[in-house]
Amino acid sequence: MDHSKTKNIKPDDSVYGLPAVILLNPKHWFYIQKRYHMSPREVQVAKLVCQGLSNEEIAKDLKIKRGTVKTHLRNIYRRIRVKSKIKMLLKFVNVAIKFSIKSGTTPPIPIIDIEKPDKKTSTSFEIP
Repeated sequence: MDHSKTKNIKPDDSVYGLPAVILLNPKHWFYIQKRYHMSPREVQVAKLVCQGLSNEEIAKDLKIKRGTVKTHLRNIYRRIRVKSKIKMLLKFVNVAIKFSIKSGTTPPIPIIDIEKPDKKTSTSFEIP
């Protein structure tokens, strides 16, 4: 295998880079902070997690130790009753959607009415 091409690849050049999407706006974060009684630092950590950063990247960005990031995450998980970063993100998005519906603000993701497929128009595959 030729590794000469991989020597010039930087970590930021990865196909799996950070998403350029921000799901929750400041109103959503304010609501989440108040609902779950989160400290400003916990909100900072949660925002960075939701942007796809690792614990090490969060620690570097906030100039704190990795263990401190873990402590903040443990406190957030306990408070919102989840056990992983992805479940935290999904819970925050779900809460933000409900908040948006109640308050009339823009939801974090578009809410689309999904219609059930019509039996007459659905495609069926027959085995010859």
